[in-house]
Formats: sequence, structure tokens, C-alpha cells
Amino acid sequence: MKVIVLDNAAQIGEEVGKIFVNQVNNKPDSVLGLATGMSPVPTYDYMAKEYAAGNVSFKNVTTFNLDEYCDLPKSDKNSFYSFMVDNLFSRTDIDLDKVNFIDGNAEEKAECERYEKAIETAGGIDLQLLGIGTNGHIGFNEPADEFTQHTYKVKLTDSTIASNQKFFGDVPMPRYAMTMGIGSIMKAKKIVLIATGESKAKAAYAMVKGEVSPSCPASVLQNHEDAVIFLDKEAAKLL
Repeated sequence: MKVIVLDNAAQIGEEVGKIFVNQVNNKPDSVLGLATGMSPVPTYDYMAKEYAAGNVSFKNVTTFNLDEYCDLPKSDKNSFYSFMVDNLFSRTDIDLDKVNFIDGNAEEKAECERYEKAIETAGGIDLQLLGIGTNGHIGFNEPADEFTQHTYKVKLTDSTIASNQKFFGDVPMPRYAMTMGIGSIMKAKKIVLIATGESKAKAAYAMVKGEVSPSCPASVLQNHEDAVIFLDKEAAKLL
């Protein structure tokens, strides 16, 4: 695990964006693992800017997103699919036919098996982007007694619901989601995780300095051979 501390989210977005642009320029048919939430937005902004400038094309990439809410239409403004369309897909030449999402409304067992097989058929994920929750979750892998392995359906914790309810306004947010498991995430050839803000400081400390434990799912990245952690000064304040 390599840890890089920069001043702010904008600097991190540019540096992580460069990693993604270089990955695609070096391998135009790369398989990219993508994440939602506020942490990756500056990265997607940089990728879109570089595309607009003619410095990269994403038309041959294949993408897989980490997770999706259950019991929420794909077209809903709060779905992760809609988030990705708004923040990246509509701003670049990514081929929507090569975009892969978990269907949170499908039958759990068959859908999870389908998603794992799709990643395998694509040749595995070359570069995976992650954020981290205040409780140390990655994807929607919440603190637990053991590390999860494959894509599965998860009941969201109260802290995760509290962090995400603001995006839903007065409408209750879903209580379940489907997510790639820890084992699935760890198969990525390279992983880049972003954590910004003081609210992520305790989780960042547990991830980097704590023992490898499913009580902080992100701590498993200590065992990955090519994981880079980008923190701003506020998220790194306890290190």
C-alpha cells in the first residue's frame, strides 16, 4: 500500500485522473472499475476535460461499477447509473454498450453470478477506483465479522444511510444494495482509493495503520500488491 497526501480534493482529482488517462492511453481497451459518491467527482471532471481537449478517447474501454441500490429504478436520479451518466458517461465517448452495472432489482443469486462472470469474461479489472465510508466500507462492504468474497446483496448500516440520505431529500433511501465483494475488488490489477475531508480521518487511519480486519473493510488493501491511497490533509490528519 502506497499513501500519497496532497493539499486538497482538486489536486487529488487531477492526479488520479492522470492515472486513468494514462491507463487508457497505454491500453485503449482497458477494463475500468468505477465508483460513485463525492470523492471521485474531481477525477471524473479531469477525465472529461482531457477527453474534451482531445488528449484521450474512452470509446474502447469496458467499465464495471462497484455497486447499485436495490428497489430503485435505473432511471431514478439517485441511482448510481444516473450518477455515472451525469458525471462521466455523458461527458466522454464511453460506449454505453460497454458499461456494466449490477441490476439491484434482479433476483439476487442469478444477478450476482452474472456480474462476476461478466468481469471474468472481460479479462478482469485493470484499474479500480474506490472511495471509503466513514465506517471504513469500500463499495457497500460494511464492517462485518469476515471479509466478503463475491458480489452480493447487503443491508446498509445506519451510518451509511445517514451519510447518503441527504441525496434523497425527504424521500427515504433504499435500505439494501448489491455490491462487488472484497474478494472481487482485490482481484483488480491496480487499485486507487480516494479519501478527502476530516470525516474520513478515523477510517483512513484504520485503513492504513490498523490491523487488517473486516471491522474496517478497507484495511484489506494493505494486502494488495498495487494499491495507492490518495488522502487530502484533513483525511490524513491522524496518520
